[in-house]
Amino acid sequence: MKATSWRRGERGLLWALTAGVAGFYLTQLWQIRRGLFIARQPQREEEFEEPLPHVSIVVPARNERRNIRRCVISLLAQDYPDFDVIVVDDGSTDGTADILAELQHGPGGQRLSVVRAGALPKGWAGKPHAMAIGASLAHGEWLLFTDADTFHHSGALTWAMREGIRRNADLVSLLSHMEMVDPANHMIMPIVMMGISAQYAPDQIADPKSPIALANGQYILVSRDMYDQVGGYSGPQLRGSLVDDRDMAAAVKGHGGRLALLDGRDHLDVCMYRSLAEAWKGWSKNAYTGSRGGMPAFVVMALGLPTITVLPFVLWLTGIFSRRAALTLAGTIQLASIFAYRSSVDHHLRHSRLWGFTHPIGGAIFTALLANAIRRKITRRGVTWSGRSYDPAQAQIKVSHREESMH
Repeated sequence: MKATSWRRGERGLLWALTAGVAGFYLTQLWQIRRGLFIARQPQREEEFEEPLPHVSIVVPARNERRNIRRCVISLLAQDYPDFDVIVVDDGSTDGTADILAELQHGPGGQRLSVVRAGALPKGWAGKPHAMAIGASLAHGEWLLFTDADTFHHSGALTWAMREGIRRNADLVSLLSHMEMVDPANHMIMPIVMMGISAQYAPDQIADPKSPIALANGQYILVSRDMYDQVGGYSGPQLRGSLVDDRDMAAAVKGHGGRLALLDGRDHLDVCMYRSLAEAWKGWSKNAYTGSRGGMPAFVVMALGLPTITVLPFVLWLTGIFSRRAALTLAGTIQLASIFAYRSSVDHHLRHSRLWGFTHPIGGAIFTALLANAIRRKITRRGVTWSGRSYDPAQAQIKVSHREESMH
């Protein structure tokens, strides 16, 4: 009798797990498709008064020798009629400054200004400090903050500005085409997208009444009026932020501004990380500071992620090799939901759907990354980024001895 009850309990747990996994992935699939619909939602054509507003483009750069030439050349080649580019060199020691000086004497160099950020004041994070300096020197009616690892197609700024005007937006942010040059990024990025969409629903981001806000720091186009209203990156809420894009979006929304998070994959390319080590470091920082819900949410994610990414494959294989029909069927249902989700995500990322078979590997890697973030939170070790160590709890910033590239 006890054995029978135990088997029933096992079956109940198995099918509850299956329902939970399938429900999760189908919900995320809906969120992805809903998000893309919102990001691509066609707007009415309308006449624009000429000239379009002057835009000042601000690029923070710290040891970006690998990326800065491509980025700045693409910015100077924009077909937008009225813009200038301000690159803030944040203490680079790798030759970034030499490349920038060369570019000032090249095609379009008259639009390019280069300024040194100087010493980092206490209580600031490096990137907001550099962006605040750039904004203080800018004369544009709109400000575009973009990262040094981006490549902008020639019509990107014109398209983004016109879409922003059509949507009556105060902040326009573009989702980029991710250039993934190594296997690790192909495996990790779908897991990252899953985590972002689970925490930041596109409907809530687009809803002016919802406090949920998100922007992509690779491309933030914000009106100068709104930037000044929120206090800019020099304001006390943003100067120490390690997730400056999300926090700027939240500040804009908190002041009644409208966000437009658009599908910019045809206009913006980004090569964030080129190895597992770089991806580990970068996503560790984002997971440490960018997740909602604090430590309880961290623990839930660290426990739940292997359950929804690794366990379904284990169940299916176990069912096949042990010839247990219930396990095989449950695993098949769970895998079907995973591959339905991955098909959409992999299409969005513009890489082969065959990468869906690495889903458990990506889940295992990101679980280890989350566990490391939890360890650092518990031990109050903070995060290290771009050669600086940050302790968000104490708002203290220390410069490390080793310089690292900021991506």
